[in-house]
Amino acid sequence: MRDMIASEAALRDDLAAAFRITHRLGWSESVGNHFSAALSEDGKRFLLNPRWQHFATIGPDDLLDLHSDDTGVLDRPDAPDASAWCIHGAIHRALPRARVILHVHSPYATALACLADPTMLPLDNNTCRFFGRVAYDLDFGGIADAEEEGARIAGSLGDKDVLLMGNHGVTFIAPTVAAAFEDLYFFEKAAQTMILTRSTGQKLAVLSDAVAQHTAEGWRSYAGMADRHFAWQKAQVPL
Repeated sequence: MRDMIASEAALRDDLAAAFRITHRLGWSESVGNHFSAALSEDGKRFLLNPRWQHFATIGPDDLLDLHSDDTGVLDRPDAPDASAWCIHGAIHRALPRARVILHVHSPYATALACLADPTMLPLDNNTCRFFGRVAYDLDFGGIADAEEEGARIAGSLGDKDVLLMGNHGVTFIAPTVAAAFEDLYFFEKAAQTMILTRSTGQKLAVLSDAVAQHTAEGWRSYAGMADRHFAWQKAQVPL
């Protein structure tokens, strides 16, 4: 029991820090967007940021403890944002492997999502990191706040761990907060490369699938970077 309490406390601390880090890097949006992390083995009990609390102010004790099967959650006095509940509740309900979910409208990822063809092409190390890992949902229908919309978004992920949401933003799922944040960090850099290279109007030097796959597999030996990088970022944003 003591280990479970300590584990939840550590998860709360990491998730709360991820909000503050994201704001520090300029990837927050007013008091919107949302992150969550599963507490139960089936993923249905999860932590989520409170409705419209600014990322820069979120601490471990601010996070809501929710259950994706709770049909009355939006009727609570402290109900979460409807869009946050729609997206995160649906994904946690459908995908137990989604231990951590980060949803943002970061500048370059959103710009990429607004292209008619938003495919993340293998152009360099960072873009290759996501080769074969990105799902695309191009059926934007406005603010995602309906149950069926959440189910469709969850279904769009399939076996991928990055969902580029057309005309919207991007969502990441990962086993830890550090791993999810590292994907957010590198995806934004990769999207920046995509936008900048496309803006030249020149032909892109797209790598072959074989080279892209080899480069993507090469990233696996650097998995430990995520924890080190996240620890440094946390030190920059004390509550």
